[in-house]
Amino acid sequence: MPEAVQAALAMVLSGEGLLSILAGVLIGLVVGCVPGLNVTMGMILLLPFTFSLEPASAVGLLMGIYISAMTAGAVPPVLFGIPGVPSSAATVMDGYALCRQGRAGKALGVAMLVGIVGGLIGVALLMVSAPLIARVALNFGPAEIFAVVLFGLTSISEVTGMGLVKSLIAAGLGLMLTTIGMDPLLGTARYNFGSAAPVEVDLVAAMLGVFAIPRVIEQLVRRPGREAVTLDYRVSAELPTWAELRSLWWVLLLSSLIGVFAGAIPGPGGPVAVFLSYDLVRRLSKSPDPPFGQGNLAGVAAPEAANNAITGGALIPMLTLGVPGEPPAAVLMGALLIHGLRPGPLLFQQNAAFVYSIFLAMLVGNLFSLVISVWAIRLYVNVLRIPKAYLMPVILVLAVVGSYSISHNMADVYVMLGLGLVSYLLEKGGFPTMPMVLGLVLGGTAESEFRRALILSAGDYTVFLRSPISLTFLVAAFLWVFGPTLWQVVRGLRPAATESD
Repeated sequence: MPEAVQAALAMVLSGEGLLSILAGVLIGLVVGCVPGLNVTMGMILLLPFTFSLEPASAVGLLMGIYISAMTAGAVPPVLFGIPGVPSSAATVMDGYALCRQGRAGKALGVAMLVGIVGGLIGVALLMVSAPLIARVALNFGPAEIFAVVLFGLTSISEVTGMGLVKSLIAAGLGLMLTTIGMDPLLGTARYNFGSAAPVEVDLVAAMLGVFAIPRVIEQLVRRPGREAVTLDYRVSAELPTWAELRSLWWVLLLSSLIGVFAGAIPGPGGPVAVFLSYDLVRRLSKSPDPPFGQGNLAGVAAPEAANNAITGGALIPMLTLGVPGEPPAAVLMGALLIHGLRPGPLLFQQNAAFVYSIFLAMLVGNLFSLVISVWAIRLYVNVLRIPKAYLMPVILVLAVVGSYSISHNMADVYVMLGLGLVSYLLEKGGFPTMPMVLGLVLGGTAESEFRRALILSAGDYTVFLRSPISLTFLVAAFLWVFGPTLWQVVRGLRPAATESD
């Protein structure tokens, strides 16, 4: 064992190893900051450059991109209210609110510092408990995953505070949009309006439309004039204070655990983890000040800690079982196969030094990302100096380019623009758009896992009640939605019972 660790240190801390990780971190910071680009796309584009590198250096380059892109993914939602990837959508609610209060530096400082710590927690759990977590994750079948996703959907009403009816209407619209396109199980086209060409609502294009286009339209209809933004360039003011960190420790720990476990389960992935962590932290917080959705630091820390902890969790099934938990882990698995390394149980026995080099590369990548990200906060905040009359056209161009780059299909651009207009009209009508986003993010997984569970059980609906895990999440979802109402009914019956006595 010590020999394997020494060999791993030699591979990672060599000149080529450190430069590869640093290059990956720098590239990932750019990928994460550009709406429409995503970490999987960035890793795929750099994959050919790893062919000539040593295996440890190749993994270091890709892991650097993975880690830093997840960290930098907090920049667009905080500064512009536009999530670059679906897993950053929850950060918009409190991150953008802080930005509009002139506290963009504080929001970015919390997001990046807490995100890096969440990533380190994910690496630590990967190192010490990967086989155990993998065995637990194997207990999550279609019924269990559906119950988890349904539990995540229960946050639609309280995540916005705009009322249950309007939230349900918006969420229903998002769920319906996920049914357009190819059937996930049968592979047949549905709801394509009779078009011979494939029609599908891509999630990234939809997110860009829902968040970016309404801001552009608002700028078009607004009277000319600059918005004054208070900037603070002192690094000490941009990072959370020690008192703030102490108040966020439980948020960091809970969200990181959720992120690691969600990453280890092939299927739900990052969006489920960030919305679950945000909702749980919101529900467990007593008398939050300010309220969630209005600039609460815990509302930024929860999704970012979960989002970054996924990097460690996604590698658990890939390294132990040979099954990637997330799309970036699948790209990393492809790189290992190209270099003649087969992920799975035998990898730990036959190439222990290489496995330890992956752990060390993740640690070094997180440290590099921490230093560079904190230094870059002042550069990010400088973007707010640009008048919105000039900034919004750039955002529109990035949204169009990002939508088109998904599959090089103009249909994605039309989807983005159409959903943007719908979102703007919904906002003007007093409807929240976040439940629609939640439906878009979770709807596909909910449908496919629900149908898969019924197929495996020959149409027996009790399959969702026979599993203790599934039953637990279903009961929790019921209590989250109807618990307050039932409690009020019970409290109302008590005086009546007392009077009758």
